[in-house]
Amino acid sequence: MSDSDDWSIPDEIQPSEAETGFDLARALDAMVAIRAEVPDDAFTAPILGTDRTGNGVVIDAAGIVLTIGYLITEAQRVWLTTNRGTVVPGYPLAYDQATGFGLIRALQPLGAPALARGTASACAKGDRVYVLAHGGVQHALEATLVDKREFAGYWEYLLDEALFTEPAHPRWSGAALVDERGLLVGIGSLLLQESADGEATQGNMMVPIDLLEPILQSLLDTGRSGEAPRPWLGIYAGERDDQVMVGGVAAGGPAAKAGLEQGDLLLEVAGTRVNSLAAMLRAVWGVGPAGSRIPLKIARSGDVLRVEIESVDRNDLLKGPQLH
Repeated sequence: MSDSDDWSIPDEIQPSEAETGFDLARALDAMVAIRAEVPDDAFTAPILGTDRTGNGVVIDAAGIVLTIGYLITEAQRVWLTTNRGTVVPGYPLAYDQATGFGLIRALQPLGAPALARGTASACAKGDRVYVLAHGGVQHALEATLVDKREFAGYWEYLLDEALFTEPAHPRWSGAALVDERGLLVGIGSLLLQESADGEATQGNMMVPIDLLEPILQSLLDTGRSGEAPRPWLGIYAGERDDQVMVGGVAAGGPAAKAGLEQGDLLLEVAGTRVNSLAAMLRAVWGVGPAGSRIPLKIARSGDVLRVEIESVDRNDLLKGPQLH
Protein backbone atom coordinates (compact mmCIF):
# COMPACT_ATOMS: atom_id res chain seq x y z
CA MET A 1 0.00 0.00 0.00
CA SER A 2 1.10 3.50 -0.76
CA ASP A 3 0.80 6.43 1.61
CA SER A 4 -0.29 8.64 -1.26
CA ASP A 5 -3.82 10.08 -1.25
CA ASP A 6 -3.57 10.79 -4.98
CA TRP A 7 -6.18 8.25 -6.00
CA SER A 8 -9.93 8.03 -6.00
CA ILE A 9 -12.74 5.49 -6.22
CA PRO A 10 -14.66 6.07 -9.50
CA ASP A 11 -17.44 8.58 -8.95
CA GLU A 12 -20.18 6.21 -10.05
CA ILE A 13 -19.49 3.75 -7.21
CA GLN A 14 -18.79 6.27 -4.46
CA PRO A 15 -21.61 6.54 -1.90
CA SER A 16 -23.44 9.83 -1.63
CA GLU A 17 -24.86 11.47 1.48
CA ALA A 18 -28.23 11.84 -0.26
CA GLU A 19 -28.56 8.12 -1.01
CA THR A 20 -27.34 6.65 2.27
CA GLY A 21 -29.63 6.23 5.24
CA PHE A 22 -27.03 7.38 7.77
CA ASP A 23 -24.59 10.21 8.48
CA LEU A 24 -21.97 9.32 5.89
CA ALA A 25 -19.67 12.24 6.74
CA ARG A 26 -19.53 11.21 10.40
CA ALA A 27 -18.83 7.59 9.49
CA LEU A 28 -16.00 8.67 7.20
CA ASP A 29 -14.52 10.83 9.96
CA ALA A 30 -14.27 7.72 12.15
CA MET A 31 -11.64 6.35 9.75
CA VAL A 32 -7.93 6.85 10.38
CA ALA A 33 -4.83 6.04 8.39
CA ILE A 34 -2.34 3.73 10.10
CA ARG A 35 1.39 3.62 9.62
CA ALA A 36 3.32 0.99 11.55
CA GLU A 37 7.10 0.68 11.83
CA VAL A 38 8.41 -2.84 12.44
CA PRO A 39 12.04 -3.82 13.23
CA ASP A 40 14.09 -5.46 10.50
CA ASP A 41 14.65 -8.53 12.69
CA ALA A 42 10.96 -9.09 13.47
CA PHE A 43 9.65 -12.58 12.79
CA THR A 44 6.98 -11.24 10.40
CA ALA A 45 9.25 -8.74 8.62
CA PRO A 46 10.23 -11.02 5.69
CA ILE A 47 6.57 -11.64 4.79
CA LEU A 48 4.71 -8.50 5.86
CA GLY A 49 7.49 -5.93 5.56
CA THR A 50 8.71 -3.34 8.04
CA ASP A 51 6.77 -0.25 6.92
CA ARG A 52 3.06 -1.08 6.87
CA THR A 53 0.17 1.20 6.01
CA GLY A 54 -3.56 0.73 6.07
CA ASN A 55 -6.76 1.85 7.76
CA GLY A 56 -8.42 1.71 11.14
CA VAL A 57 -11.78 2.72 12.56
CA VAL A 58 -12.35 4.50 15.87
CA ILE A 59 -14.72 2.35 17.95
CA ASP A 60 -14.54 4.10 21.31
CA ALA A 61 -14.55 7.72 22.44
CA ALA A 62 -11.42 6.99 24.47
CA GLY A 63 -9.46 6.56 21.23
CA ILE A 64 -9.56 2.80 20.66
CA VAL A 65 -8.96 1.98 16.99
CA LEU A 66 -9.90 -1.35 15.41
CA THR A 67 -7.92 -2.61 12.43
CA ILE A 68 -6.70 -5.80 10.82
CA GLY A 69 -3.97 -7.21 13.00
CA TYR A 70 -1.27 -7.92 10.44
CA LEU A 71 -0.75 -4.17 10.05
CA ILE A 72 0.47 -3.81 13.62
CA THR A 73 2.02 -7.19 14.42
CA GLU A 74 5.43 -6.57 16.07
CA ALA A 75 5.11 -2.83 15.47
CA GLN A 76 7.42 -0.68 17.60
CA ARG A 77 5.86 2.59 16.45
CA VAL A 78 2.35 3.31 15.21
CA TRP A 79 1.01 6.61 13.85
CA LEU A 80 -2.64 7.50 13.34
CA THR A 81 -3.86 10.19 10.94
CA THR A 82 -7.42 11.50 10.99
CA ASN A 83 -9.39 12.94 8.09
CA ARG A 84 -8.71 16.38 9.53
CA GLY A 85 -4.95 15.82 9.26
CA THR A 86 -4.29 15.27 12.96
CA VAL A 87 -1.38 12.88 13.47
CA VAL A 88 -0.96 11.16 16.84
CA PRO A 89 1.07 8.21 18.11
CA GLY A 90 -0.69 4.97 18.91
CA TYR A 91 0.05 1.95 21.06
CA PRO A 92 -0.68 -1.52 19.60
CA LEU A 93 -2.80 -3.07 22.34
CA ALA A 94 -3.52 -6.46 20.81
CA TYR A 95 -3.43 -8.73 17.80
CA ASP A 96 -5.78 -11.69 18.10
CA GLN A 97 -4.48 -14.56 15.99
CA ALA A 98 -7.79 -16.41 15.89
CA THR A 99 -9.93 -13.58 14.51
CA GLY A 100 -7.28 -11.44 12.86
CA PHE A 101 -8.37 -8.26 14.66
CA GLY A 102 -5.90 -5.69 15.94
CA LEU A 103 -6.48 -2.92 18.48
CA ILE A 104 -4.60 0.37 18.88
CA ARG A 105 -4.92 2.96 21.63
CA ALA A 106 -4.39 6.56 20.54
CA LEU A 107 -1.89 8.17 22.92
CA GLN A 108 -3.25 11.66 22.28
CA PRO A 109 -6.78 12.91 21.51
CA LEU A 110 -7.84 12.06 17.97
CA GLY A 111 -10.83 14.38 17.75
CA ALA A 112 -12.57 11.73 15.63
CA PRO A 113 -16.01 10.23 16.29
CA ALA A 114 -16.51 6.56 17.13
CA LEU A 115 -18.39 4.35 14.68
CA ALA A 116 -21.18 2.32 16.24
CA ARG A 117 -21.05 -1.45 15.77
CA GLY A 118 -23.79 -3.58 14.28
CA THR A 119 -23.84 -7.31 13.59
CA ALA A 120 -22.79 -9.20 10.49
CA SER A 121 -25.29 -11.92 11.29
CA ALA A 122 -28.08 -9.49 10.36
CA CYS A 123 -26.59 -8.98 6.89
CA ALA A 124 -27.67 -11.18 3.98
CA LYS A 125 -26.18 -12.03 0.61
CA GLY A 126 -27.13 -9.38 -1.87
CA ASP A 127 -27.29 -6.56 0.69
CA ARG A 128 -25.89 -3.17 -0.22
CA VAL A 129 -22.89 -2.34 1.96
CA TYR A 130 -20.18 0.32 2.06
CA VAL A 131 -16.42 -0.05 2.34
CA LEU A 132 -14.84 3.00 3.98
CA ALA A 133 -11.16 3.91 4.09
CA HIS A 134 -9.29 6.94 5.40
CA GLY A 135 -9.44 9.97 3.13
CA GLY A 136 -13.08 10.91 2.75
CA VAL A 137 -15.78 9.95 0.29
CA GLN A 138 -13.35 9.64 -2.62
CA HIS A 139 -11.90 6.63 -0.76
CA ALA A 140 -15.32 5.07 -0.04
CA LEU A 141 -17.03 2.40 -2.09
CA GLU A 142 -20.61 1.22 -2.48
CA ALA A 143 -20.51 -2.56 -2.72
CA THR A 144 -22.55 -5.74 -2.49
CA LEU A 145 -22.24 -8.50 0.08
CA VAL A 146 -21.89 -11.37 -2.38
CA ASP A 147 -21.29 -14.23 0.03
CA LYS A 148 -20.95 -15.38 3.63
CA ARG A 149 -18.90 -18.58 3.88
CA GLU A 150 -15.98 -20.36 5.45
CA PHE A 151 -12.51 -19.05 4.74
CA ALA A 152 -9.26 -20.93 5.35
CA GLY A 153 -5.95 -19.08 5.03
CA TYR A 154 -2.64 -20.78 4.25
CA TRP A 155 -1.04 -19.11 7.31
CA GLU A 156 -3.07 -21.33 9.72
CA TYR A 157 -6.12 -19.09 9.85
CA LEU A 158 -9.78 -20.06 9.67
CA LEU A 159 -13.09 -18.22 9.84
CA ASP A 160 -16.30 -20.22 10.04
CA GLU A 161 -18.13 -17.47 8.15
CA ALA A 162 -16.27 -14.64 6.48
CA LEU A 163 -17.86 -11.80 4.52
CA PHE A 164 -17.13 -11.34 0.81
CA THR A 165 -17.84 -8.09 -1.03
CA GLU A 166 -17.64 -6.83 -4.61
CA PRO A 167 -16.31 -4.75 -6.26
CA ALA A 168 -12.92 -4.73 -4.59
CA HIS A 169 -11.67 -1.77 -2.59
CA PRO A 170 -8.05 -1.01 -3.59
CA ARG A 171 -7.04 -0.06 -0.02
CA TRP A 172 -8.76 -2.87 1.83
CA SER A 173 -6.47 -3.45 4.82
CA GLY A 174 -8.34 -2.37 7.95
CA ALA A 175 -11.14 -0.74 5.94
CA ALA A 176 -14.55 -0.55 7.60
CA LEU A 177 -17.48 -2.50 6.20
CA VAL A 178 -20.74 -0.79 7.16
CA ASP A 179 -24.32 -1.79 6.54
CA GLU A 180 -27.18 0.33 5.22
CA ARG A 181 -27.72 1.79 8.70
CA GLY A 182 -24.10 2.94 8.86
CA LEU A 183 -23.13 0.37 11.50
CA LEU A 184 -19.76 -1.35 11.48
CA VAL A 185 -20.17 -5.02 10.48
CA GLY A 186 -16.68 -6.03 9.32
CA ILE A 187 -13.02 -5.16 8.88
CA GLY A 188 -11.13 -5.49 5.61
CA SER A 189 -8.58 -8.30 5.45
CA LEU A 190 -7.81 -9.47 1.92
CA LEU A 191 -8.09 -8.85 -1.80
CA LEU A 192 -9.28 -11.99 -3.57
CA GLN A 193 -9.65 -12.97 -7.19
CA GLU A 194 -12.17 -15.70 -7.91
CA SER A 195 -13.79 -17.25 -10.95
CA ALA A 196 -17.55 -17.21 -11.32
CA ASP A 197 -19.43 -18.26 -14.46
CA GLY A 198 -16.16 -18.39 -16.36
CA GLU A 199 -15.20 -14.82 -15.45
CA ALA A 200 -12.55 -13.67 -12.98
CA THR A 201 -13.80 -11.18 -10.41
CA GLN A 202 -12.02 -9.27 -7.66
CA GLY A 203 -13.45 -8.64 -4.24
CA ASN A 204 -12.57 -8.29 -0.59
CA MET A 205 -12.74 -10.68 2.34
CA MET A 206 -13.93 -9.04 5.53
CA VAL A 207 -13.72 -10.30 9.12
CA PRO A 208 -17.20 -10.12 10.73
CA ILE A 209 -17.47 -7.74 13.67
CA ASP A 210 -19.47 -10.33 15.62
CA LEU A 211 -16.18 -12.07 16.47
CA LEU A 212 -14.98 -9.00 18.35
CA GLU A 213 -17.70 -8.66 20.97
CA PRO A 214 -16.92 -11.79 23.06
CA ILE A 215 -13.21 -10.95 23.33
CA LEU A 216 -13.08 -7.14 23.25
CA GLN A 217 -12.89 -6.49 26.98
CA SER A 218 -10.21 -9.13 27.47
CA LEU A 219 -8.18 -7.68 24.59
CA LEU A 220 -8.42 -4.22 26.15
CA ASP A 221 -7.50 -5.49 29.61
CA THR A 222 -4.77 -8.01 28.84
CA GLY A 223 -3.93 -7.89 25.12
CA ARG A 224 -5.19 -11.48 24.81
CA SER A 225 -8.61 -12.90 24.00
CA GLY A 226 -8.84 -15.02 27.14
CA GLU A 227 -8.99 -18.20 25.06
CA ALA A 228 -6.21 -20.79 25.24
CA PRO A 229 -3.71 -20.11 22.41
CA ARG A 230 -4.03 -22.47 19.49
CA PRO A 231 -1.16 -24.75 18.51
CA TRP A 232 0.88 -23.27 15.68
CA LEU A 233 2.91 -25.48 13.35
CA GLY A 234 4.53 -22.99 10.99
CA ILE A 235 3.09 -24.64 7.87
CA TYR A 236 2.00 -22.69 4.81
CA ALA A 237 -0.48 -25.10 3.23
CA GLY A 238 -2.97 -25.15 0.40
CA GLU A 239 -5.39 -27.50 -1.34
CA ARG A 240 -4.95 -29.48 -4.56
CA ASP A 241 -7.30 -32.19 -5.81
CA ASP A 242 -8.86 -32.74 -2.36
CA GLN A 243 -5.44 -32.98 -0.78
CA VAL A 244 -3.60 -30.67 1.60
CA MET A 245 -0.13 -29.78 0.35
CA VAL A 246 2.70 -28.05 2.17
CA GLY A 247 3.60 -24.97 0.15
CA GLY A 248 6.35 -23.95 2.55
CA VAL A 249 7.37 -23.87 6.18
CA ALA A 250 8.25 -20.94 8.43
CA ALA A 251 12.00 -20.69 8.96
CA GLY A 252 12.83 -21.91 12.43
CA GLY A 253 9.22 -22.89 13.09
CA PRO A 254 7.97 -26.19 14.53
CA ALA A 255 7.27 -27.81 11.15
CA ALA A 256 10.72 -26.91 9.84
CA LYS A 257 12.33 -28.36 12.96
CA ALA A 258 10.33 -31.58 12.50
CA GLY A 259 11.57 -31.93 8.93
CA LEU A 260 8.45 -31.11 6.91
CA GLU A 261 9.22 -30.03 3.37
CA GLN A 262 7.58 -28.15 0.55
CA GLY A 263 5.50 -30.58 -1.50
CA ASP A 264 4.63 -32.92 1.37
CA LEU A 265 1.01 -34.06 1.38
CA LEU A 266 -0.76 -33.98 4.75
CA LEU A 267 -2.88 -37.14 4.95
CA GLU A 268 -3.88 -37.38 8.62
CA VAL A 269 -3.77 -35.33 11.79
CA ALA A 270 -3.89 -37.36 15.01
CA GLY A 271 -5.47 -40.26 13.11
CA THR A 272 -8.09 -38.08 11.39
CA ARG A 273 -8.06 -38.07 7.60
CA VAL A 274 -7.96 -34.52 6.19
CA ASN A 275 -8.76 -33.47 2.64
CA SER A 276 -9.09 -29.71 3.04
CA LEU A 277 -7.15 -26.94 4.71
CA ALA A 278 -10.08 -26.18 7.01
CA ALA A 279 -10.32 -29.83 8.09
CA MET A 280 -6.58 -29.94 8.73
CA LEU A 281 -6.68 -26.82 10.92
CA ARG A 282 -9.67 -28.01 12.93
CA ALA A 283 -7.97 -31.37 13.49
CA VAL A 284 -4.75 -29.69 14.67
CA TRP A 285 -6.58 -27.35 17.03
CA GLY A 286 -8.66 -30.25 18.31
CA VAL A 287 -5.57 -32.00 19.69
CA GLY A 288 -5.04 -29.41 22.42
CA PRO A 289 -3.66 -25.94 23.13
CA ALA A 290 -0.32 -24.50 22.04
CA GLY A 291 2.50 -26.75 23.16
CA SER A 292 0.64 -29.94 22.23
CA ARG A 293 2.48 -32.52 20.16
CA ILE A 294 0.68 -32.92 16.84
CA PRO A 295 1.05 -36.31 15.09
CA LEU A 296 0.86 -36.20 11.30
CA LYS A 297 0.83 -38.78 8.53
CA ILE A 298 2.36 -37.37 5.37
CA ALA A 299 3.14 -38.56 1.85
CA ARG A 300 6.49 -37.64 0.28
CA SER A 301 7.77 -38.89 -3.07
CA GLY A 302 5.63 -42.02 -2.89
CA ASP A 303 6.51 -42.82 0.73
CA VAL A 304 4.18 -42.53 3.71
CA LEU A 305 5.84 -41.05 6.80
CA ARG A 306 4.75 -40.30 10.35
CA VAL A 307 5.93 -37.04 11.91
CA GLU A 308 5.24 -35.48 15.29
CA ILE A 309 5.43 -31.70 15.59
CA GLU A 310 5.83 -29.91 18.89
CA SER A 311 3.53 -26.95 18.44
CA VAL A 312 4.04 -23.49 19.94
CA ASP A 313 2.08 -20.34 20.68
CA ARG A 314 2.77 -18.15 17.66
CA ASN A 315 2.72 -15.05 19.86
CA ASP A 316 5.83 -16.30 21.67
CA LEU A 317 7.83 -15.73 18.47
CA LEU A 318 6.71 -12.13 18.02
CA LYS A 319 8.20 -8.92 19.36
CA GLY A 320 6.05 -7.03 21.82
CA PRO A 321 5.06 -3.37 21.48
CA GLN A 322 6.95 -0.49 23.07
CA LEU A 323 5.62 2.80 24.33
CA HIS A 324 6.70 5.85 22.31
